[in-house]
Amino acid sequence: MYQIAVSFTVEPQHRDDFIRVALQTKRDALANEPGTRAFDLIADEENPNLFYLSETYDDAAVFQAHAGGPYFGTFFAAASPYATGPNWLIKGNHVSAG
Repeated sequence: MYQIAVSFTVEPQHRDDFIRVALQTKRDALANEPGTRAFDLIADEENPNLFYLSETYDDAAVFQAHAGGPYFGTFFAAASPYATGPNWLIKGNHVSAG
């Protein structure tokens, strides 16, 4: 499994807009992009305008397909005017016992 996590800082007046577009991206990616396993939106407990996206894919190729796909583009077109990011937190493969 391939995991990524990023953060975005959102202008306060667009907080609900960001949540809406991120959750729509989640629904679209999970329903229409094979190999997308998880797509979680997390609000920071101390800063209400800081959000994290934690996403899990079968492998890096599935993530690259997502990054080149329509839902990724739609998300960034909508969120870019009021959100700063992504700030990469993690990008890599799950490690499991042999």
